[in-house]
Amino acid sequence: MLKIRLTRTGRKKRPSYRVVVAEARWARDGRRIAELGHYDPLTEPSTVRLDVAATEDWIRKGAQPTERVRKLLEIAKNTPQPPAAAAGPSA
Repeated sequence: MLKIRLTRTGRKKRPSYRVVVAEARWARDGRRIAELGHYDPLTEPSTVRLDVAATEDWIRKGAQPTERVRKLLEIAKNTPQPPAAAAGPSA
C-alpha cells in the first residue's frame, strides 16, 4: 500500500520534513517513489510548500495520506500561491 507521508530532514533538534510517496513497509527515511513538497514547522508561521495537484493525483491513484499530511494539504489548498514569474521581459 502506498502512503503519502513525512520524512524527516534537517539536523538534530532542528527538524524539517519532506512530503513523499512511499510504500508503507519502507523505512521512514528510506526509499521514496515521489517527492511532493516540504514542511518546516520551526518558521513562524510554519512553511508548507506542497504540489496540491500532484498530491491529489496520487490520492486518486490509491495512495493513503497520513493524518498530518491531510492537514498540510488543507493548509496548502487554502494558502494563496505566489504568481508565476513572467516568461520574458516586460516592455
